[in-house]
Amino acid sequence: MFGMGHWEILIIFVIILLIFGAKRIPEMAQGLGKGIREFRTAMRDVQEEIDINPPPPTQAPTQAPTQAPTQAVSQSKNKEQSAS
Repeated sequence: MFGMGHWEILIIFVIILLIFGAKRIPEMAQGLGKGIREFRTAMRDVQEEIDINPPPPTQAPTQAPTQAPTQAVSQSKNKEQSAS
């Protein structure tokens, strides 16, 4: 796990135990659990809101077909044919 062995994890746990004390660690874990639970609930609510009200589909702007380039090519072909 994260490139740490069992001894490193044990040492970190002992240091946390010494800093915060045995009574404070369960309170911190409970607070962390509540925070994670609230985050998941909020994410689920947002996902349901998105599923219920999907954003309107965006349409790509359609371009009207232009006839100018084809007419210009046709006119130049007509000039070439009449010149020959």
